[in-house]
Amino acid sequence: MNCVFVQLRCTPGKTYEVADAIVLEEIHSELYSISGEYDLLLKLYIPEGEDVGKFINEKLLHIKGIERSLTTLTFKAF
Repeated sequence: MNCVFVQLRCTPGKTYEVADAIVLEEIHSELYSISGEYDLLLKLYIPEGEDVGKFINEKLLHIKGIERSLTTLTFKAF
């Protein structure tokens, strides 16, 4: 499994609706409300061999209310 972190910027006033929709997708390991440029932070484990971009586009970014995303790939846990 590949661990990635995805930050999401939501349409103003839609953060909780987006978070509820993400929970229904059942794809995340952890989901947090955060401060700063982005509104939500997800920790995802993407199956080995899956295309990360395609997985995120198909399973996450179709959710209404997401304006922008920033994905961080991980390489090694310490």
